[in-house]
Amino acid sequence: MMRCRVLLGDDHTVVLEGLRRILDRPGFEVVGAVKDGRALVEAATKLHPDVTIADISMPLLNGVEAARQIRKRERRAKIIFLTMHPETAYAVEAMRAGASGYVLKDSAGDELVTAIREVMHGRVYVTPTLKEPITRALQARRKDSSGATGLLTPRQREVLQLMAEGRTPKEIATVLNVSKRTVEFHKYRIMEILGLRTVAELAGYAVKQGIVT
Repeated sequence: MMRCRVLLGDDHTVVLEGLRRILDRPGFEVVGAVKDGRALVEAATKLHPDVTIADISMPLLNGVEAARQIRKRERRAKIIFLTMHPETAYAVEAMRAGASGYVLKDSAGDELVTAIREVMHGRVYVTPTLKEPITRALQARRKDSSGATGLLTPRQREVLQLMAEGRTPKEIATVLNVSKRTVEFHKYRIMEILGLRTVAELAGYAVKQGIVT
C-alpha cells in the first residue's frame, strides 16, 4: 500500500505534535515538520512530499508566500492550509496562491485526513462552512484588481513581512542574503506603493492584510 508522504509547517510545537498523532495511522508518513515559512519552502524542495500542510501565520515567510514559492518550483505541489483564520479573505489568498485545501484548526482531526485524501485524488477540499463564501469571493476577485498588496513584488512582500515582525534592516538583509542598502530601497519603495509613511503604519497594514498576526 502506497503511503502519503506529508510535510508539516506550523510555528507551534503543540500543533505539530497534534498533527503527528492525527496522521499516525496506516497510509500516512510524516516526512518533516518545520516552524517557519522559509524552512517550509526548503523542506518541500528537498523532500518532495505528496502533500504539504501549512499554517497561514508563520514567521520569516507567511504560509501564503511560502505556497507561492513552493508552487513556483513545483507546479504540481499539493498544499493544504490548516489555519485558525475563518475569514474569507485569508482563504481567497490561499487559493490564489495555489492551495488544494483549506481546513480550520477547530475542525475534527478526521476532516484533515479527509482533506488529504481528497487532494491526493486531484480534488480541492474546503471546510464545508467556507466553501460557498470562498467560491463567491473568488468569482468577485476575478472581476477586481488584487489590491495594493498585489502591486508588490514577491521580494517586497517578504521585506514587508520581516519589517512587520520588527526585524531591523540588517537582520532582514541577513535573512534574505542581500545588502542592507537593498533592504532600505525595498522599504521606501513599499511605502511609496502603499502610500504609508512609517514602519508602524507598515506593520499595521501587514496585520490588516493577514501577512502577519
